[in-house]
Amino acid sequence: MSKKLPFDNDKYLRIQKENILERIKMFGGHLYLEFGGKLFDDYHASRVLPGFKPDSKLQLLLSLKDQAEIVLVVSSNDIKNKKVRADTGVTYDIEVERLIQAYNRAGLVVESVVLSFYEPNEEVDKFMRRLKHQKINVYKHYKIAGYPQNIPLIVSEQGLGKNEYIKTTRPLVVVSAPGPGSGKMATCLSQLYHDFKHGIKSGYAKYETFPVWNLPLNHPVNMAYEAATIDLKDVNMIDPYHLEKYGKTAVNYNRDVETFPLLKDIFISISGKSPYNSPTDMGVNMVGFAIRNDKEVKKASKDEIIRRYFNAKKDYLLGKIDEDAVMKAEMLMKRLNLTIDDRPSVKVANDKADKIGTPVIAVQLHDGRIITGKRSDLLTASAAMLLNALKALAGLKDKMLLLSKNVIEPIQELKLGPLNNINAKIHAEEILIALAIQATTNPVAELCLSKLSQLKDCEAHSSCLLGQADLKTLNKLGMRVTEEAKSYFYKQ
Repeated sequence: MSKKLPFDNDKYLRIQKENILERIKMFGGHLYLEFGGKLFDDYHASRVLPGFKPDSKLQLLLSLKDQAEIVLVVSSNDIKNKKVRADTGVTYDIEVERLIQAYNRAGLVVESVVLSFYEPNEEVDKFMRRLKHQKINVYKHYKIAGYPQNIPLIVSEQGLGKNEYIKTTRPLVVVSAPGPGSGKMATCLSQLYHDFKHGIKSGYAKYETFPVWNLPLNHPVNMAYEAATIDLKDVNMIDPYHLEKYGKTAVNYNRDVETFPLLKDIFISISGKSPYNSPTDMGVNMVGFAIRNDKEVKKASKDEIIRRYFNAKKDYLLGKIDEDAVMKAEMLMKRLNLTIDDRPSVKVANDKADKIGTPVIAVQLHDGRIITGKRSDLLTASAAMLLNALKALAGLKDKMLLLSKNVIEPIQELKLGPLNNINAKIHAEEILIALAIQATTNPVAELCLSKLSQLKDCEAHSSCLLGQADLKTLNKLGMRVTEEAKSYFYKQ
């Protein structure tokens, strides 16, 4: 009998759907659901909650697809400034179009895009025309002076009333965005204002996976969320409004707690009353009720905090974050008494690199064995590590050669010749392609290649920063890679 995973994904989807349906009913059959976090590929959640499937939110919406439609909100400023998503490397306009296609392929309806903070601009207007040519309804929402403090202006025809009213046809309107700061909340408030003006009963709720409101403030799952958002400077805190009203502790984060009094006043100004007594009340997140092995979830979350610490040091070195963010990552480590030695691959990689004087990557296999790879004249450390790890998984001796010169040499000649590379070192992806070619005639190479899937979720550490080509390949394989934030890179 297979071991049960620490997180019960099926239970989560079931009770999450029930909770959303109850909230729709609460508001007379029409709900605007502010949808935070990633809909596709939520790998943070799957790492800290083993058993959580990366596409869980998508599956949830698919179970509600007959009742749901999607509204995407994007800031006009982000389009104008050509803002790029850090995880995908694409600009926000391209990301919006990618999301529309992904939703549509999944069978979900996307008919509307909101351009928030709209001002006439060549880039923004060109994007708007592009969407309209794809038969997407586009709505303009405008900046409101003093938002969210200036409530008399916000709740007026010169405020929310100035925004174009989004025509919706389904009970559940999921309001999503390509990134933070896009204006999802303001879009929902705008719709509530227009609905109330037209005598249409509707409501608002918020769906964020983290922080988990019914876990303790210092639970590693919630602390891992802080580690993941150090660039946003989010801080988890006890919801004081929830505690005062119900006498129960609930965890929320600073931005929602700080803005709740204003939101409550806006709700009252729109409809004469607020449906919620606390920011926690606004949420529909049921993830905390699907944890069935808290000990293992805590362990997974602590591992994530260590990985985020290494990521923070790297981002600081590259100038992406400030020193305060690194200090925050260090503080989270100290609060849980974590050190880098709690990640076994770190010491092995660094110690070997110091001993031999060349970059090393160490990977911890699922059976606990730690395999290393070093940089050489022929291979990058990532490529060497992959070959050594696959040999170990196949039960082969470390000294066995998997690739013949007939496969390797043409690659080197191509890199140094027509491609004009500085050196002929073979990267991780190239070594796998070479192995695949060898596998057509060599059963041993074929055996090794068949073990590739066993590297998924393995923990790896590099003694220095990786080149982008190798890091991208290791990430595609699902390996959990950290890097030592040193000022030198692998030479490509």
